[in-house]
Amino acid sequence: MVDNLSQRERSALMARIRDKNTKPEMAVRRMVHGMGFRFRLHRRDLPGTPDLVFPMHRKVIFVHGCFWHRHVGCKRTTTPRSNEVFWQRKFDANVARDRNKISELKRNGWLSLVIWECETEEANKLERKLRQFLQGAHRGR
Repeated sequence: MVDNLSQRERSALMARIRDKNTKPEMAVRRMVHGMGFRFRLHRRDLPGTPDLVFPMHRKVIFVHGCFWHRHVGCKRTTTPRSNEVFWQRKFDANVARDRNKISELKRNGWLSLVIWECETEEANKLERKLRQFLQGAHRGR
């Protein structure tokens, strides 16, 4: 399949993709808040700048896009046909960085949970997964 966009148009399109406050992240934030948990956002002093941080409980949540972070087995984990070597290197670097940051957090006593973009579409499953991870964390006042 040939890319229908020029290199400049593709670059401009990709540059518009946000890394914070995405629709899946907002869905997770609303759900966690609705469950009574309070959190901090995007703490840059922690490895990987987690999306949600529960400092008193040393727990963090990352909300990953399936395409960019390569959710194994997900239909969204496609690879563009043009410039495949570039994309494969980029994806490999993303996956390695994610793994390293989560390992670094673990070494520093933090528990991490990754929520995939596609998991935000099934509210009941998502809520169960979040509750299971956050159990033991005290609710906000």
